[in-house]
Amino acid sequence: MENTLRMTLLFDFYGPLLTDRQQEVFQMYFHEDLSLGEIGEELDVSRQAIYDSLKRVGSILDDFEAKLNLVTKHQMRQIVYGEVLELIDLCHKEGQTSPHLVTIREMIETARATT
Repeated sequence: MENTLRMTLLFDFYGPLLTDRQQEVFQMYFHEDLSLGEIGEELDVSRQAIYDSLKRVGSILDDFEAKLNLVTKHQMRQIVYGEVLELIDLCHKEGQTSPHLVTIREMIETARATT
């Protein structure tokens, strides 16, 4: 399960860099939950060819992440956004109210939703 989530996240970031065929096989396996045999039948190739293609796609996605670190940076930003929002909540609980805090919260929530 953890590997599926990781691969899906990598695909979200780097999927457009794959060939159309690689994207198709990935989506059929991970998004449509088709078996290797079902994908092979639909694409008129062997089950082994699909297995090899998925392994190759996994290696390519891992290589992109190793070089670019987009997923890692995204996850770190999400953590920082959460921590800043917690600090803003703490300020409000302690009675520190400021229109600037409201603006900061809105900016972070917008950034968090778009990244």
